Amino acid sequence: MAKILYVSTHGTDDPSRAAIPFVAAAGATEAGHQPTVVCSFESTYVLNEGVADTVVGVGFPPLNEILSGVIANKTPIYV
Repeated sequence: MAKILYVSTHGTDDPSRAAIPFVAAAGATEAGHQPTVVCSFESTYVLNEGVADTVVGVGFPPLNEILSGVIANKTPIYV
């Protein structure tokens, strides 16, 4: 089992890039690893109430669905 750190820097300015760290963290958890997500710059805004509902990256489900799964898995998210 590996510990993996994902750094997120994109938010509503680029929805696809905003989703990638959270999708990767969800996948890492499913694979049995221990992910952690660090949000900085624009990505901090997607954690505000209601903002993740409006972010939908190309080829990804809405960010609020991804984020709720990451939170349910108790993945640490640092801002």
